[in-house]
Amino acid sequence: MKLGRMRACRRAQAGLPSLLLAIALLAAPAHAAAPQGGMVVAAEPAAARAGIAMLKAGGNAFDAAAATALALGVVEPGSSGIGGGGFFLLYIAKTHRYVMIDARETAPRLAGHGEVFRTQSSIDGPQSAGVPGLAAGIGLMVKRYGRLPLTRAMEPAIRLAKRGFPVSKRLAAMIRWRRTAFNPTARALFDKQEGEIIRQPQLAETLARLAARGMADFYRGETAGRLAADMRRDGGLIRRDDLTAYRAIERRPVAFDWRGFHVVSAALPSSGGLTLAHVFGQLAHDDLKRLAPADRAHLLIEAMKRAYRDRNQYLGDADFVAIPRDYLDPARLKRLRASIDMRHATPASRLKGLAEPGGAAANTTHFSVIDKDGNMVAATLSINYPFGSGYVSPSTGIVLNDEMDDFATRPGQPNAYGLVQGTANAVAPGKRMLSSMTPTFVIGPGKHGKNRTFIVGTPGGSRIISMVLLASLGFMLDETTPASWVNAPRFHHQFLPDVVQHEPGAFPPDVAAELKHRGHALKELKRRYGNMQAILYEHASGRLTGIPDARGHGAAVFLPR
Repeated sequence: MKLGRMRACRRAQAGLPSLLLAIALLAAPAHAAAPQGGMVVAAEPAAARAGIAMLKAGGNAFDAAAATALALGVVEPGSSGIGGGGFFLLYIAKTHRYVMIDARETAPRLAGHGEVFRTQSSIDGPQSAGVPGLAAGIGLMVKRYGRLPLTRAMEPAIRLAKRGFPVSKRLAAMIRWRRTAFNPTARALFDKQEGEIIRQPQLAETLARLAARGMADFYRGETAGRLAADMRRDGGLIRRDDLTAYRAIERRPVAFDWRGFHVVSAALPSSGGLTLAHVFGQLAHDDLKRLAPADRAHLLIEAMKRAYRDRNQYLGDADFVAIPRDYLDPARLKRLRASIDMRHATPASRLKGLAEPGGAAANTTHFSVIDKDGNMVAATLSINYPFGSGYVSPSTGIVLNDEMDDFATRPGQPNAYGLVQGTANAVAPGKRMLSSMTPTFVIGPGKHGKNRTFIVGTPGGSRIISMVLLASLGFMLDETTPASWVNAPRFHHQFLPDVVQHEPGAFPPDVAAELKHRGHALKELKRRYGNMQAILYEHASGRLTGIPDARGHGAAVFLPR
């Protein structure tokens, strides 16, 4: 891997703020034909159709992404919404630029340095909410890069909130899990069975107000006043000055090369891009395609183990903490690779570090977009736990996140997912909590030497990064079909607990036996995890292939040129 071309990563090593403030100007995909049309792949068909409606109306991928994100916040209320945040990874075709819009939540001023969470929950109730960023992120994206007015992008979400939608099997399961955390407003809206209709009139009114007045109303207008009043009355920490101070930020994505492929991914406060770069950096000189299946699995598990160890120990909001200068230094990564014994698993106890969460959160969402001009969006959005804090603001209808639990609210103590983190991700007013969300573009050759782009991302808590890693390797090694890159059984190691979590069928019996022989503890999970939504763009022909995850009920919607 040519680590000298890791522009963003090198700045991360030095802990420079330019990692977060600059816009990436990277090489455009070579010999690209215009896509044969536009496509949106999302976890809910109604949201994918909302995005396509923007393309039909003359909008671009960024308008489509705004409409898709807003609609998902209505029809996937347990997974995302304007009471949460996320990351939008963009490719602007006209100027050949990649940029990340950071709409991650921030800690309210009253959160202090985490003292409040010694007596209050960082999981349930309004005090667990960070200052929402999604509305600001959508507003920034549409204003700078869209073609349509924001009012147009908001129309599908407003309509869905008014008319309602039936509760899916997946959503019904999330409701059953989290109903005890619901406040009375949430209970009245969401405590329903599969097939029943959820309508959100208060949210529809809020969205209509934002459409008329702009997203600034969320932070400095009537909506801000209503939200802050609800939070003050009901014990939340967010105040008007927190909302007024919030800004979505354009950041330079992480970009690196590996064996002829170019990867562009999320930057801090997402740990996704740097952790991918860390794994691929360890594997700079390994030809994975030539390895036997057991050797390949062993090597990937050991590389994940070391990358997650460093992720948990050192990464945080780089506006607040300095990333070690040698974090992605090729010599350091080479030493880590040399520490991998191909015959034996390295016990985590030999690698000092901190644990990553063990949960399989599906309560995040991802969607992928491309338009006929080649503009692209990979967006991963979240409110953390299913239905976030379980608190719906009575006067706005907004589901508030519980992203404060993504901080190390009690450094050295586990959070809701079992995550034990260090002070790099400790709470501080205005700070953004570390995330595993990993929206990613992978550009590289195919079987016939023609360039292709893979737009990919997924929900899944701590497993997001390993899922994107495995899907990207499927694309890079090109040994199976595109559907298999997304749907193949997955495995994951996150340093602690020192086990290989895996879906049923991830390892053939002989490979599983060999991994156990080498000292790996295998833990088969009862349920499959993740809900990846991807697009494959073949540059020579312009052909688009949408790949919704078979684990969910997402949809790929195509609009021909």
